[in-house]
Amino acid sequence: MQWPKKDRNQQAIDLAGRGNVNLALLTGQRIEHAMRPTLLFAVMLMASASQAIKAQVAAAPGVNAPGTIATRQAAAARLDASAIPLSAMARLGRKMFFDPTLSASGKMSCSTCHDPSHAYAPANPLPVQLGGRQQRLQGVRAVPSLTYLERTPRFKVGLDTAFDPDSRRLPKATRTASNPLQNTNTGSADSVNALFQAEQVVPEGGIDWDGRAVVLATQASGPLLDPREMANKDGEELLARLKVTPYANELVSVFGPEVFKSPSAGLANMYLALARFQIEDRSFHSYNSKYDYYLAGRAQLSTEELRGLKLFDDPDKGNCAACHLDKPTKNRLAPAFTDYEFEALAVPRNKKLSANSDATYFDEGLCGPLRKDATKQTYCGLFKTPTLRNVATRRVFFHNGAVHSLEDAVRFYVERETRPEKWYPRRADGTIVMYDDLPATYRANVDVKDAPFNHHRGEQPALSEQEIKDVVAFLNTLTDGYQPATSTAAAPASLAGEQAAAKR
Repeated sequence: MQWPKKDRNQQAIDLAGRGNVNLALLTGQRIEHAMRPTLLFAVMLMASASQAIKAQVAAAPGVNAPGTIATRQAAAARLDASAIPLSAMARLGRKMFFDPTLSASGKMSCSTCHDPSHAYAPANPLPVQLGGRQQRLQGVRAVPSLTYLERTPRFKVGLDTAFDPDSRRLPKATRTASNPLQNTNTGSADSVNALFQAEQVVPEGGIDWDGRAVVLATQASGPLLDPREMANKDGEELLARLKVTPYANELVSVFGPEVFKSPSAGLANMYLALARFQIEDRSFHSYNSKYDYYLAGRAQLSTEELRGLKLFDDPDKGNCAACHLDKPTKNRLAPAFTDYEFEALAVPRNKKLSANSDATYFDEGLCGPLRKDATKQTYCGLFKTPTLRNVATRRVFFHNGAVHSLEDAVRFYVERETRPEKWYPRRADGTIVMYDDLPATYRANVDVKDAPFNHHRGEQPALSEQEIKDVVAFLNTLTDGYQPATSTAAAPASLAGEQAAAKR
C-alpha cells in the first residue's frame, strides 16, 4: 500500500516516537528532503518525551514492576477484563462438577476434593483424600489444584520447549531418549528426529501428576472411575447415573439425542462439558494475584517479597524459575509458574499412606502404577512440575503429601543434599537411605545437577533461613483474589495515561 507523501512522513515520525527510528528509515518509504529537519526535530522531541515517560513511570507510586509498557498493559487488561457468561455446555459442566450423585457413594463430587474456596484443591490437611463406595479408601497421591490448567499442552515427549537460549538456564533435558515413553504425540519432525537420534529430550504436558490425561477433556475419567475416588465401576454405571440427574434433558439439548445411546459417546460429552466449565469459568484462572497487579504496575512488592523474587530467579540460589517460569511469555500471556515438564525430586517416603505399608510398593510417577504406557527406565520417578500459583493456600505439598508447610517445602529443596539426615531414614549401620521412595534402580534419575541440588552434604544450603522466608513471602504474592489497598496509587495502565503523566 502506498501512502500519500504527508502520511508516509507522519508514519515515520510515529514510528520514531515509539523508539523505532531504524524501522522508519528501513521501511522502504522515501522521506522527502525538505522534511528531514522536521523529522530530526520530531525524533529528538519524542526521544526526550520517551525518557520523561520512563522517569515518570519509575517514580510512580506502586511501580517496581519489570517489563515493557506493552506487557504491563496486557497484565492490566487481564485484571480489567469483564467476565464472559458461560456457554450452555460450560453451565452443564458446572452442574456436574458439584453433583455428588455421580459418585458410587452419592456423597462425593468433583468439588469435594477440588474446593473452589481453596483454589480448587482439598480444604483439609490430609496427605491424600478418602474415597470409594464407602468413602474409606485412601488415595495414593495428593490431590492437585485444578487452577491454571487451561494452557497445559498435550502430553508429549520432545525437545525442551521451555528452554530460553538467552537466559542463563541450561536445558533440563539431561537424560537421553534411549527408553522414551511409548507416545505417539511427539509433535514436530524435529522432536521425532531427536527421539530416534537419542538427543536430549523431555516429557512435558498432560494433566495429573504423571501427565496420563493427555488433555483436560480426558482428566475427569480418572477420578470418576477410580475405585479409591468416585468409584464408578465402569462407563455404563456412570452413564446410568447421568440419565437420572435433574439436568439429563439439558444433556440431550446440548449434545443431541445420541448422548445416552452409548457410554463412549455419553461420557466423552460429559468430560467435554466439565473441561469447558474449567476453561470458561475465570475462577479457575483468575490471574488477579498481587504478582499480577505488580506486573500491571498497580501494586508494589514489599522489600521482603522483592528479595524473595530475586532469590526465586537467581540460578545460583533458589533457581525456582528454571522450572516455575515467572515471566510473561513472548506473546505477553501471564506467567503460569510452570514449564509443564517433569522432574525427579526424590521426596521422602510418606509412611502415612496405606499403599506404602507394602515395602515393595513404589510410586514411580511417569512409570506407574497409575500410568501404564511407559517403560520403567529413564523417566521413572519423574512427576509433573505444578504451577506455583495459589501454592500458599495448599495444606500439603508434593505428589505424596509428605510435607505440610510451604517453608518446609522450600527447605527440602535446599537441604535434600546438604542435610539429608533431616529428610531420609537411616539404616541399622547409621548410613542414610537417600531417595528412599524410589527403587535403587531409578535413583540415578534424581536431579543433582541443577541448583539448589548441586550442593553437597555438609555444605551450607543455597538459601539461609531468612532467605527461605523471603522466598515464601514472594510465593504468597501468587495467591488469587488480591485486593489493592487503594486505587489512587495505581500507575497508569495505558500508554496514553503515561504520556499524560509525563506532561504533569
